[in-house]
Amino acid sequence: MIKLSVLDQSVIRKGETASISFMQTLELAKLSEELGYTRFWVAEHHNTSGIAGTSPEILISHIAANTSTIRIGSGGVLLPQYSPYKVAENFKLLETLYPNRIDLGIGRSPGGSPATRLALTDSLRKSMNEFPRQISDLQGYLDDSIPDSHPYHNVKAYPVSDGSPELWILGVTHRGARLSAEKGTAFTFGHFINPENGMRAMETYRENFQPSISLKTPKTNVCIFVICAPTQERAEEIAISQDIWLLSVEKGLDTHILPVHEANNVKLNKKDKERIVENRRRMVIGTPKKVREEIIQLRDYYKTEEFMIINNTYDFQEKLQTYKLLAEQFL
Repeated sequence: MIKLSVLDQSVIRKGETASISFMQTLELAKLSEELGYTRFWVAEHHNTSGIAGTSPEILISHIAANTSTIRIGSGGVLLPQYSPYKVAENFKLLETLYPNRIDLGIGRSPGGSPATRLALTDSLRKSMNEFPRQISDLQGYLDDSIPDSHPYHNVKAYPVSDGSPELWILGVTHRGARLSAEKGTAFTFGHFINPENGMRAMETYRENFQPSISLKTPKTNVCIFVICAPTQERAEEIAISQDIWLLSVEKGLDTHILPVHEANNVKLNKKDKERIVENRRRMVIGTPKKVREEIIQLRDYYKTEEFMIINNTYDFQEKLQTYKLLAEQFL
């Protein structure tokens, strides 16, 4: 069995607005629930023109209020910039509002440029090396298990609820996988960011997993770019808008998504073309049959039963089509 979930970055298409992007994110969440997807995560990005999702906590609440069964979460909150206590409060509140439906995905990313990170931390120069300690503190606040030796052992995260948000660590290397295993959290591997270290990361996680208060056995998923269309030719045509968008993200350029005809007219040098070919390794592109075969291969490669699907192409209806066609194959 293969479970499907969604990661949506609330990208803004050229000529549209952030408001439209958020309406489309909600529409996709509702469709995902209707089709039987397991969970729907929203991302956190800062200081970039074409990605509207800067506050996953707020967007999670909006989506959860307009759906009823699908799990809603973050992919992910950038913990190094924040207080574990405040993150715990935010997600315990969400868990109280929407019981047994909230996922807390945590990432180690600095959130952008050095200046952007300092703006997020209010000029406090926090060390990224504190991330493992922050995870432990976060777990302590979520599970009410802060040890007596901790300087804040008498500080409790409220509100109190019957359950706790499901904690995931997002990673793209074996080091992130090992941390997730040692802390006893669920682990998401970002194939859509860097497929190079996937097998090593997943093996590291499974081999080193230590049960925690909230998770007794290993739990994983893998996030991949997928573009699916009735024909291979159309899937390839659609993909060019995502290809050019990824180049823009990597170069720090305008990150609005271009329509296919404009993306095809972007002048590319040899290095750009090589990078597009390299980036295609992060994607599954094709007909429903081809996409099904490749996802099954990835399941066997990663030894996971759940994939998070991300699609950052221009035409929203064709984006929805990808999720519908996948559901027909697997759900």
